[in-house]
Formats: sequence, structure tokens, C-alpha cells
Amino acid sequence: MNVWVDADACPKAIKQVLFKAAERLQISMTLVANQYIPTPPSKVIKSLQVAQGFDVADNAIVDAVAQGDLVITADIPLAAEVVAKGATALNPRGTVYTKENVRDYLQRRNRAEELRATGMISGGPAALDKKDVQAFANALDRTLALGLKRP
Repeated sequence: MNVWVDADACPKAIKQVLFKAAERLQISMTLVANQYIPTPPSKVIKSLQVAQGFDVADNAIVDAVAQGDLVITADIPLAAEVVAKGATALNPRGTVYTKENVRDYLQRRNRAEELRATGMISGGPAALDKKDVQAFANALDRTLALGLKRP
């Protein structure tokens, strides 16, 4: 199992949780972004800087991800693409995207985007708080435990 992180907008607190888990379990982790992302000195954690541009990092993740991998992203269209390739996607708030639920999340996201475009709603999600970080850490532990048990 490899862990891929859509790192352009990944919160710092979430990256810290990811770094600890990768080191503890010695799981290969790659942070993908169109800017330099510092990583701790590690044999299992690396950073991949891609060119600037819309969805360049997302496309690099989709190209590299394999069945059984885990992708950390808040981008639901990216989550849908990696799930279609047999990977699992995990949101920084702890939501696990699977074949069974990703279409529903994608439809909700598209509907919210339509409502924002018409001015019926505004803004995005609330700022990440400690409860969100804990929910993510718990979901990450469960997801990694399941993934490491697969042959």
C-alpha cells in the first residue's frame, strides 16, 4: 500500500498526523503538490512537485495510484477517480470515500456548487478544528489497518 497526499491544500495538522502514521507503520507516502512541500527526514516520506496548472497534481495522483492504495484528499472529483481505480480516498475530516458512497458525495458537491453559483448559498466548510483532526486520525488508523491486512 502506498499513501498519496493531495498536498496543495492539505492542512498542516493533517500532514503531521500522516507523517507520524507513515513513520510508525513504515508505509510509503508521497505528497504531491505544485509547490514545494517540506517533509521530515524519512525513508518512507517524500514530496513530488509537479508543474503549476489546474488539476496537474490531481492528474499525477490518478496516474500513479494503484489498486489498494490510499489517497488523502478533500477533492471529491479526485476521490471519485481514484476509487474507480480500486484505491480508497480519505478526506481530511475523516470521511472515507468508497465505491459505495463516492457517487453520492460527488452529486452533493455538484449540487452545492450549483447553489453557490446562483448565490443561494455561500462559503465553504468550516475551519478544521481539533475534533476534525481526531476524526481524521481515527479514520486513517482504521483505513491503514484494513489496507495492511490485505494480501
